[in-house]
Amino acid sequence: MVTTLARQDAWTIAAGVADPEIPVVSIEDLGILREVRVGPDGHVQVVITPTYSGCPAMEAIRADVLAAFERAGHTDVEVQLVLAPAWTTDWITETGRRRLEEFGIAPPVRGAAAGREGSAPVSLTLAVRCPQCGSPETRELSHFGSTACKSLWVCTACKEPFDHFKPL
Repeated sequence: MVTTLARQDAWTIAAGVADPEIPVVSIEDLGILREVRVGPDGHVQVVITPTYSGCPAMEAIRADVLAAFERAGHTDVEVQLVLAPAWTTDWITETGRRRLEEFGIAPPVRGAAAGREGSAPVSLTLAVRCPQCGSPETRELSHFGSTACKSLWVCTACKEPFDHFKPL
């Protein structure tokens, strides 16, 4: 007899998986968890989107999702990687943004990715606020930070370096 997992329960299992590069946020917080489907036969399909194509964390995330379902007693699970629509920092949840900032990573301004389809107005970020002291007196040190989806910044007020999620 197949015990079918409810879709919401399956979503909760997948949503609880932490990002391997930034463990204070879940894959749901980052907006890379796109969909969870449960078939009538109990087969679970989890759909994820990388923060950028070629993201090396995706295999670790796939393994972590499978392990989370196995711990919950479900082994008929598949993790599907989709590239379209492309992930955008606008998909980061408010909880995710708060957790990133508390962890010392400046989250992008909501709407910074506006205009990707060509019809919305383009948002301009005038300042990146320091997640340590809140000062807008910051500057980019390197367009590439600890991962390709982040850039390295420094606060000129408190002198602390920090990562900033690139608005994608």
